[in-house]
Amino acid sequence: MAGESDLTALLANMHPVVREGDYVYALWPHGRPLEGGVEAAVREAEGLTVVLRRDEAERLGLEYDFVAAWITLQVHSALEAVGLTAAVSSALGAAGISCNVLAGFHHDHLLVPAGDSVHALEVLALLQKGLVLRTETPADREEILALTAAAFSISPVTGLPVEGTPLEVGLLQELFECGEYLPEFSIVARLGGEIVGHVISTRGSLDGHAFLGLGPISVEPHLQRRGIGSALMRETARRAEAAGEAGIALLGSTAYYPRFGYVPAASLGIEAPEPAWGEHFQVLPLSGMPNSAAPDGGLGTFRYAAPFERL
Repeated sequence: MAGESDLTALLANMHPVVREGDYVYALWPHGRPLEGGVEAAVREAEGLTVVLRRDEAERLGLEYDFVAAWITLQVHSALEAVGLTAAVSSALGAAGISCNVLAGFHHDHLLVPAGDSVHALEVLALLQKGLVLRTETPADREEILALTAAAFSISPVTGLPVEGTPLEVGLLQELFECGEYLPEFSIVARLGGEIVGHVISTRGSLDGHAFLGLGPISVEPHLQRRGIGSALMRETARRAEAAGEAGIALLGSTAYYPRFGYVPAASLGIEAPEPAWGEHFQVLPLSGMPNSAAPDGGLGTFRYAAPFERL
């Protein structure tokens, strides 16, 4: 049967599956006949590289450094198909995941760092929908501001149309330029080459301890409730945890944000900048959360980046 060559069909139907076990690359000893469970081999001028399970490499006494998870894209791709490898490696690269590709007759195979296999599957699941998450660049900002204006054209508080430019647009412009801006926590979602979602978290403080303040988060109105906002929230949390952050604070719906692990800030001993916010002021505690910051044993009062204070 001929393989699929249409990139859209390849991405939509790639169905990534992780093979059992860990895999390694090793240099096969010169002159030694091949033996054991070698899964793939590449001959170069410098020698023969083999890919095999880690336990098999250890049994054969082979040295290795890189330990990988093996992901097979189950779609039957034509050998002459254009774009699948580039799309996959680009999406994984944007997520900070290295990727080594092996092309077989029927399928493409990805070897990613073993510890990144779960994250890689999440990235590939989004890519099946055509969605790619990456860090924002200054060249994106005009498009992001237009997206934010559209996303907040209806007030999330009153449900009524907003007159003029939504205040979130001006806030975001200031956040891009303020001293508390953190590039790695300004994340865009791209679909079909267009930015359809954005979230930003900036440096906040909790009585002297570093913290993150999330917002605004924007999704193209006609694409809301499609999982784009959820993907941005999960990516923010993943990056924050990897960076050793203490936690993330936000002001928002008590029906929506708890699904991502957010709890009322007061339940953690954290006071809102405005007491009237009540349970709408929420925090996602991370592994870097301090035990106590304030003299009374609580964690203290959270403060957003300076542009928030001017609202």
